Amino acid sequence: MIQVSINGAAREFPAVLNIAELVIALELTGKRIAIEQNGEIVPKSQYEQTMLQDGDVLEMVVAVGGG
Repeated sequence: MIQVSINGAAREFPAVLNIAELVIALELTGKRIAIEQNGEIVPKSQYEQTMLQDGDVLEMVVAVGGG
């Protein structure tokens, strides 16, 4: 079990996961998002290699289109 903070809210997950798996778990697949892990932007190309650790602080922004 790991606990992370996502946009200031505590979230628990049953096992260690990478950012790509987190995106799926949060039902954000296919959306334009930016993710920062502990103050560092994570490039989309690194989502599968970037593992979450207990206590990580994540900030996520979802792009919204409109006119």
